Amino acid sequence: MKTAVVILNWNGRHMLERFLPSVTAHTTGDAEVIIADNGSTDDSLAFLQQHYHTLRIIALDRNYGFADGYNKALAQVEADYYVLLNDDVEVTPGWVDKVVAMMDQQPDVAIAQPKLMMYDQRDTFEYAGGAGGFIDSYGYPFCRGRLFSTLEQDHGQYDDPCEIFWATGAAMFVRASVWKTMGGLDGDFFAHMEEIDFCWRCKNRGYKVMYCPDAVLYHVGGGTLPKRSPFKTQLNFRNNLSMLYKNLPESRRRRVLAVRMLLDWVAAASFLLKGKGGECRAVFKAHREYRRWKPALRQKRALLNPHEVSCIYQGKLLIDYHLRGRKHFSQLPMEQR
Repeated sequence: MKTAVVILNWNGRHMLERFLPSVTAHTTGDAEVIIADNGSTDDSLAFLQQHYHTLRIIALDRNYGFADGYNKALAQVEADYYVLLNDDVEVTPGWVDKVVAMMDQQPDVAIAQPKLMMYDQRDTFEYAGGAGGFIDSYGYPFCRGRLFSTLEQDHGQYDDPCEIFWATGAAMFVRASVWKTMGGLDGDFFAHMEEIDFCWRCKNRGYKVMYCPDAVLYHVGGGTLPKRSPFKTQLNFRNNLSMLYKNLPESRRRRVLAVRMLLDWVAAASFLLKGKGGECRAVFKAHREYRRWKPALRQKRALLNPHEVSCIYQGKLLIDYHLRGRKHFSQLPMEQR
């Protein structure tokens, strides 16, 4: 099998019913659709057995989170390419072949993503991936088509295939040999930032991450955890610090982490002033967990030999966005991208 499209499901029967028809209709040729069920307690498995009994189902015994759920599922799948696809994505004809063709032509490309648009506003880039992901010098993630919460409409401005820093976990194509070499996603992350960490680890090993504009997908987003969730906030802050610790070159690691932790405290204060006490507490919980993780992170870092890699924006996104009014990716200084 050349390509395995693996959808990790957790209590997502309503999403499977809504989006699986497009995936099965438009995933053709030497590609197989596989459902990995992450210990669902709803009727997902019964629905699949009744309506999609020909699909392969990998039933995990409990919810391992996004990261380890995929690790455990893909350990049971043999293919040349893996596609990690969210259950709330509508795909379009030829979507797999277009991305795989790009990767076939470039052996140093380990990871790629298609163009990701909003499901409900189909002319607007989607938050979780847009036209490819980047981070700034302090680890804040953003996309071509999305800076913080500002989403751009698609006018063809990002229709060029290009190297990016990270590919969205909502529709991430990975060369299977690289996945196995890198040990998959960091299972400790559970969910959030794990795809950025994985891409960064691959770049530290000399691989490239690419964006393929010819394949277009439509993503709902936010289906598992609500946007304003203290647990989601905790995961994002904890995993971002952990990712920076593991992957930053030694010359920048201490300074960047010191500044980033200070900025996290500012964010916590902002949450408190806005009456979001749960999110404020989540930031400090994230910092406590990060400190507990330090010994393990140190061991993981030792395996990577971190160095300077491409596609990190050398500017300061917070200043560009909030003080300089740069709301679109195209407004960021070219020499720093």
